[in-house]
Amino acid sequence: MARRTKTPRPPFALPRGILLTAPPRGWRQSLTTADGGTVCGGLAGVPADASAATARDAAADLVASLARDFHGTVVTVVWHPPAAPDAWTADVVPVG
Repeated sequence: MARRTKTPRPPFALPRGILLTAPPRGWRQSLTTADGGTVCGGLAGVPADASAATARDAAADLVASLARDFHGTVVTVVWHPPAAPDAWTADVVPVG
């Protein structure tokens, strides 16, 4: 009898949303996932004094890479108008 090999599960579900904040210590992001989880952390490679546009671009690139590499899915990130001067939210939408 042939043995089936298991495909490893991604470490988290597909991202569905982003919360990006700019505290004094640097840019931070929280990703909400399709299964209701949250993945949080600093936005690596983005200096604390970077512009909001630079931070949003970096967060969108990161989420697109994670979706592609771990889930084989192409996504687009749709940013909402800022809710506060130092906080932005976005929806992560699968393409196709």
